[in-house]
Amino acid sequence: MKASLELLASLIGGALGLGALVWWAVRCLRRAEDPVRLLVKWAVTIIAVAGVWWLAWHLQGGLGAVAVVLIGAVVGVLLSTLWAPHLGALLAKPFTALYDGGDVEPEPQPFYSIALAKRKSGKPLEAVYEIRRQIERFPEDVTGQMLLAEILAEDLNDLSGAQVVIERFIQQPGHQPSDVAAALNRLADWQWKLGQDPEAACATLERIRTLFPDTPMAAQAAQRIAHLSGSQPVLQAAADPRRIPVQPGVPNLGLLDNTAALRPAEPDPAKLAEEYVRHLQVHPADTETREKLAWIYAHHYRRLDLAQDQLEQLIQMPHQPPRLVARWLHLLADFQIAVGRDLQAASATLQRIIQMFPDTGLAAQAQQRLTTLSLELKGQEPAQRPVPLGTYEQNLGLKTAWRQVQRQAEQAAPPSQPSLTPSDRAGAWQTDQSQTLTDGFGPWSRTPSGR
Repeated sequence: MKASLELLASLIGGALGLGALVWWAVRCLRRAEDPVRLLVKWAVTIIAVAGVWWLAWHLQGGLGAVAVVLIGAVVGVLLSTLWAPHLGALLAKPFTALYDGGDVEPEPQPFYSIALAKRKSGKPLEAVYEIRRQIERFPEDVTGQMLLAEILAEDLNDLSGAQVVIERFIQQPGHQPSDVAAALNRLADWQWKLGQDPEAACATLERIRTLFPDTPMAAQAAQRIAHLSGSQPVLQAAADPRRIPVQPGVPNLGLLDNTAALRPAEPDPAKLAEEYVRHLQVHPADTETREKLAWIYAHHYRRLDLAQDQLEQLIQMPHQPPRLVARWLHLLADFQIAVGRDLQAASATLQRIIQMFPDTGLAAQAQQRLTTLSLELKGQEPAQRPVPLGTYEQNLGLKTAWRQVQRQAEQAAPPSQPSLTPSDRAGAWQTDQSQTLTDGFGPWSRTPSGR
């Protein structure tokens, strides 16, 4: 019984050893660059080792033992030369694996370089064939399915085929919500631009709000719906452009004293506010229109309370990006400085940015603006009134010149000559001035000949 157990144990051990040897051999052959060459080396090694072992078994003692030792040494040198590259690679493998990844199998992934080259060369059908070949191997690949839909819609004008690809992609389980929302957004773009169908585009965007409610994707979809809802006139104008008669230009434009009448009329802020209010009643999530309405309330109507109410609605909207929230708070601070002239309120608004987004670039920007907020307020103060000049004596320069002429006349007059009256002196000064103007060189530059 004991012998039987020992025999069974030896058989099991031999089978395990043989199995491990076969697994190792198959693994080496799969990783070898030249499997046939590796098999030849194994065969030569086995034959050489077996031959040396046979000689050692049969040639025992005397010269036979010496011959076995010499033959074994020669065979060892030959085998070392044969296996030296493999031994060197085995020793260097831990170091080279740091750079080339070693024997780790690369993760299989699809390649679309051939399809992209076919598309750029004007062969969209061949590109579609190459993409479908890759999708057969990787049926859930996002890039391949979106590329296929893009080629069908934009290159082959097959919008229905692109929609089928997008629908199949959405029905596949395991995709990220952001990828599904991006696919539906692309389909909405094609329906609006290529299909000229804003209603279908809005319906596709509504699916995003249905699939992912209360998410940033839903907020973005609502924003797009608000802008696409009134785009039918724009599409009609693009599809059937009308001829606009060109009016003749203004003649002698450069000679006009004032060109204010030629400027186009400014849009009426009151009418714009009415349009924005009606639009927001239908699409309250339209952040762009609400921001424009707040600007009109602040700068046209000078109603800081109404502008602040619109901006607060924007700030309190869920799933808005932090950069937009910080932008609206900065805009509110602008209104509080320019319209309300309230430094304390503007500082509190900027502090909200620091509290809402601590340790971010937005907080650092708000903190930097706090240091210059008082300068902004001074820049908004009305300019001081100019100091009015006093009333001064008229013709001051002429009177100074008249006194100089009077002194010259008094010095040139003889002692017995009566002094000139003021009117005579003024006449003399006028005569001298007219003579100076006539000559052009002054009263003392005349020559004796009168030239």
